[in-house]
Amino acid sequence: MHWRRRKRYEQARRILRRFARRCATPAAKLWHVADEMASEIEATLSSSDPATNLRVLFAYLAPLPTGEEKGIYYGIDLRGTNFLIVKARLEGKDEPLSEVSRHEVAIPSDIIAKVECTRELCDFMALELAKFVSFHSETDSDARSTERKLGFTLSFAMDEAPESSGMAIKWNRSLVDDTVGKELAAEINQALEKHGIDMRVFAVVNDTVGYLAGGRYYSNESVTAVNLSMGTDIAYVELSKQTPNSPKESSRSAETVINVQWGNFSSLNLPLTEYDTYLDAESKDPGSRVFEKLISGMFLGEIVRRVLLKMAQEAALFGDCLPPKLTTPYLLMSPDVAAMHQDASEDYQVVGEKLKEIFDINNSTPMAREIVSEVCDIVAERGARLVGAGIVGVVKKTGRMANRKSVITIEGGLYEHYRIFRNYLHSCVWEMLGSDLSENVIIEYSHGGSGAGSVFLAASQSHFER
Repeated sequence: MHWRRRKRYEQARRILRRFARRCATPAAKLWHVADEMASEIEATLSSSDPATNLRVLFAYLAPLPTGEEKGIYYGIDLRGTNFLIVKARLEGKDEPLSEVSRHEVAIPSDIIAKVECTRELCDFMALELAKFVSFHSETDSDARSTERKLGFTLSFAMDEAPESSGMAIKWNRSLVDDTVGKELAAEINQALEKHGIDMRVFAVVNDTVGYLAGGRYYSNESVTAVNLSMGTDIAYVELSKQTPNSPKESSRSAETVINVQWGNFSSLNLPLTEYDTYLDAESKDPGSRVFEKLISGMFLGEIVRRVLLKMAQEAALFGDCLPPKLTTPYLLMSPDVAAMHQDASEDYQVVGEKLKEIFDINNSTPMAREIVSEVCDIVAERGARLVGAGIVGVVKKTGRMANRKSVITIEGGLYEHYRIFRNYLHSCVWEMLGSDLSENVIIEYSHGGSGAGSVFLAASQSHFER
C-alpha cells in the first residue's frame, strides 16, 4: 500500500512539474508581454481600424479631481443585480474620506430581465437615492444650500453582465464612451429631475475610471488604475494631444482617461497550458479574453480545479475513486485558492478543510494537500506576474517610466485579500524594472473602499464646473 501511494505521488508531481514549466514567467518573456501591450494600445489609439483584440475607449474627457475639492459628495455604483449608494465627505488631499455611508439596494428582477429597462431602472434608483438623501440630510447641512454632486460608475463589465440581465445587451461597453453612456446619463438626470432630487451626473463610466479619480485626488502623479477582481481592466491618463483619434470634447482637458479592456489581450508570449479556460470547448470564441482568463479572480480557481482533476484521474491523488464534485466547473473560487495557498498550519489543515467543504474529499493526505498548495502557488504566481507585466506595459506607453513617478491604484479582492498574489505582483514589477526604475512605479491600494470611485467622480464634476 505504501509503495502504491508513493507511485501515485510521483505521478502527481510529474504533472505538477510539467504544469510549472508551462506556466513559467521569466523576465524576458514578461518584457515581451509588456512591449506588446504598449504597442497594441498605441496601434488602437492611432488607427481607426487597428489589427488588435484590445478594446481601448476614450472613457473620460473631463478634468480629474485636484485634491482641493471639499464637502459632501454622493455616488451610485451600479452592479449586475444591485447598486450601491455612497455618501462621503472629502476633506482635501491630505485627509482620508470621512462620514462615509453606504447602502446596497437590490434591483427588482422584473427590471433586470428587460432589455429596454433604462428608464424604469433610473426611476427606481432615483427614488432609492431620494430616500437615502432624506435619511442622511441631518449630516448634510453644508450641501443643502447648493446642488448636490452625484457621481455614477458601473462595477460590472457592460458586455459581461449576468446572462439574466437585459443590461448585458443594452449597455455594451464598446458604445458607452460615446453613445450609451450619454444616453444613460441623460436618463438618470431626467429621473432625478422628475422626482425633485437636486442632483445631476455628467458622465457614466466604469468603476476603474473612478479608482483613477480617487488616486488623482490624493496625488497628481496617480496616472493608472487597475481593477483586479472577478473581472479585470485598466485605465490610465493620456495627454490629449497624443491621441489623434480622440473625440472633440477632449480638447477641454489636457488629459484624457483611456480605458483598456486588457482582458482581450492575447500574445504568443503568454504562458498557456492545456488547463487554461481559454480553451473551453463550449466557448463560441475560444481565443477571447485570454489575458483575463489567466489573471482574474473568475478563473484562477477553475484552473486549479482542472489541474487537480487531472491528478485525480491519472495519479489517484485523492484515492481510487474520483471525487464527483471535482468534475464540476467553477466550483472552486479564488478566495478558496487564496485560503489554501496561504495555509501555514501544520499538515495543511486549511487545505484539507477546503477540499472537504468544496469537493467532499474527506481522506486527503498531508502529501496530497501539499501538492494542492503548490498548484495554487503556480497559478497565482503566473497570474500576478502577468498583471505586473501588463502594468509595466501601460506605464511604458505613457512615457513616464524613466523620468517621472507613476502611482498605480489597484482595487479588487485579489489584491486586497490575497497577500501572496499581491507580493508576487510587486516583486515582478521590481524584477522587470530593477532598483532604479522601479522607484518610479508606486503601487498602492485604492482609496475609500467599495463604491468610493463614484464619489471622487462627483468631485471631478465640481472641478469641471468651476
